[in-house]
Amino acid sequence: MTRVLLAEDDEAIADPLARALRREGYDVEVRGDGQEALEVALQGVDLVVLDLGLPTMDGLDVCRRLRAAGSAVPVLILTARTDEVDTVVGLDAGADDYVRKPFRLAELLARARALLRRGLMEPEVTSSLLIDQESRRVFLRGQELALTGKEYALLGVLYRERGKVVSREQLMHEIWDTEWYGSTKTLDVHISVLRRKLDESADAGKMIATVRGVGFRLDLDD
Repeated sequence: MTRVLLAEDDEAIADPLARALRREGYDVEVRGDGQEALEVALQGVDLVVLDLGLPTMDGLDVCRRLRAAGSAVPVLILTARTDEVDTVVGLDAGADDYVRKPFRLAELLARARALLRRGLMEPEVTSSLLIDQESRRVFLRGQELALTGKEYALLGVLYRERGKVVSREQLMHEIWDTEWYGSTKTLDVHISVLRRKLDESADAGKMIATVRGVGFRLDLDD
């Protein structure tokens, strides 16, 4: 059974959310303390739904320590913060996605399903880029990239369609499991962080090109 850790100290949120996750068929463990949540997550779960405002240890610190320990478990952040900077900080800390409070339950469950979904791609190899679906590890020119789950999924889709333009709508549908007709700011933030990691590792020009009004294209040198 899929194990989900719900790290939320507000019982008014945690109780109904835990019930909803259990109705989805998940084995849910609830923790209202950051340190306890970290310990449970390190023992091995399939998804962490993580509130940022936890006692004893902030959710960002929980996420950073998870990644520092080598855990690749998908992390879905719950946040009441609305500042774009805070969102980027959360993604840089290793979160895969985020939902702002107050959230719609259907949206949160859809994002959880998207994070838990396992891709069907076989490992892809080029002379410079290795994407290993089974281990969820990515290497660029021999250097392993520290990618979050969403960044990994984005790179996987762009690689599959390398050299072709992938529309924003397609990316939102495949990565976020939703039809999207409005703002794609979430996608832009993830692309920005992924692009920076790729460019820093490649020590070269932009690998992900923006095609205005359409979407993005992955350009490889091999």
